[in-house]
Amino acid sequence: MRVHFHGAAGEVTGSLHEVDAAGKRVLLDCGLSQGSPEAEAHNADPFPFDVSTLDALVISHAHIDHIGRVPLLVRRGFRGPIFAQAATADLMPVMLLDSASLAESDAERANRHRRDGEPEVLPLYTRDDVQAAMAQVQELPYDTRTTILPGIDIAFRDAGHILGSAIVELWADGRKLVFSGDLGPKGTPILRDPVAIDSADLVLMESTYGDRNHRDRGDTIRELGEIFAEAWRDHGNVLIPAFAVGRSQELLYWFAKHWDEWQLARWQIFLDSPMAAKVVGVYGRHSELFDEDAVKVWRDAPHPFRLPNLRISESIEDSMAINRIEGGAIIIAGSGMANGGRIVHHLKHNLGRRNTHVVFVGYQAQGTLGRRLVDGAKWVRIHGRDYRVNAQCHTVGGLSAHADQRGLMEWYGQFGGHPALALVHGEDKAREALAGEIGERDGIEVTLARPGMVLAV
Repeated sequence: MRVHFHGAAGEVTGSLHEVDAAGKRVLLDCGLSQGSPEAEAHNADPFPFDVSTLDALVISHAHIDHIGRVPLLVRRGFRGPIFAQAATADLMPVMLLDSASLAESDAERANRHRRDGEPEVLPLYTRDDVQAAMAQVQELPYDTRTTILPGIDIAFRDAGHILGSAIVELWADGRKLVFSGDLGPKGTPILRDPVAIDSADLVLMESTYGDRNHRDRGDTIRELGEIFAEAWRDHGNVLIPAFAVGRSQELLYWFAKHWDEWQLARWQIFLDSPMAAKVVGVYGRHSELFDEDAVKVWRDAPHPFRLPNLRISESIEDSMAINRIEGGAIIIAGSGMANGGRIVHHLKHNLGRRNTHVVFVGYQAQGTLGRRLVDGAKWVRIHGRDYRVNAQCHTVGGLSAHADQRGLMEWYGQFGGHPALALVHGEDKAREALAGEIGERDGIEVTLARPGMVLAV
């Protein structure tokens, strides 16, 4: 068994790993690179392998940095099966159709401003490409070992990151590979904890937060309530860039649980995302994956997805109307890194106001607008114009959907015999710290995966 690293090897986005075993070639994830314009420009590059010779694609979960290039892979000649957990398969068309729509709109906008003689700008892929890709998707349940190709078996285990997220176990050639996908922290609302795996010959593990531990979740929730109280005293709005899958639903869960304590009835609450609205429907269809605490909240508190003052804004006109509100609104909108989507328009209208509170509740990649705001930028450029940042920006780190250093070390520590470990899906600072801690504890040499590197198992 040989593993070729192509993406998310020294960076957080663009997950792309290739496994050669039993005479077959299996791809683990096929995600978009996100962040700076330079990084995103590479999404159109040729794949670093012959697409037509791939035998199967295995998806860990439905975030766009893990599935965002799947339609492009199919358009360029991949004809094999795409295996995904059932909830992931349900989320994929929601995420990918949104991505295709954005790509088509960006191409149309660029072509309107094209100079004579310049080539036509084409979208990375279209909605038709998404439909073609979805026709190749095959659903698999959790906790069932399945032969996907002659000589190759896989099983999905719950990763606790988002609905349907999976740890992938892969058996071939008498060897076993475990790919963590993205691991959630223990105690994440709605979701069950990541499953412990006890054996492997090689582990590919994410390392997004390998250099830090998250703030206590209870302290984080108290801080969120304090921000809402402060914003109400300031007569301002609260803007929350949030991913449509996972973070938006978790926020609504906390709103329901602390409805009275945070006096949320006095606010106007907006979920400004057509995609998040569709995701809410997927959550409703897969409630069997919820943990016990979530079942209790759904039963005893205001239903998180049906709060009495929650408005789900689907049309552009509804979204634009929100910008006429100067105070008393909590606005949850994508994208989670503020590098596109409706949140950017809300930031344009609100960043200049001193009573605006912007709350970041997830990872902000280098090169994104969210990262610049988190880093304290006083001016930011949006759609070709500079905007002064007078708003108060808060980073609420304890809501991360990724395990922290302590959680990653604990998860790897449950394997018997200290299997070989390669760290992916992390910037070097985080990976080096985690590799040092695990290496010192377990007496092993940890590999930091790089694009083009090959590991034999």
